[in-house]
Amino acid sequence: MSGKPENSYAIEHEVSDTKGRYVVELNGAKAEMTYSKAGESMIIIDSTEVPDAMRGQKVGVALVSQAVEDARSSGKKIMPLCPFAKSQFARHSEWRDVLL
Repeated sequence: MSGKPENSYAIEHEVSDTKGRYVVELNGAKAEMTYSKAGESMIIIDSTEVPDAMRGQKVGVALVSQAVEDARSSGKKIMPLCPFAKSQFARHSEWRDVLL
């Protein structure tokens, strides 16, 4: 298991008109967090998926953390519907400023 800090992964951000996703690829495996746009000021985190080969390396936390950073810089709020993202918001009180 790696002790890699949360945001030291190369995270790609893909965006369309109504949806987006954050992706980390390591050794051929992909982890992703998907979201839907709700107007100009909010995103809804739908799903976070981390393959077994990447579990325990804080990849999922890194994906949610990147969304939080991006929401802060763009003045958006986040509604975490995904159970994993919801649990991470409960653990990270420093993210409450973007929580809806």
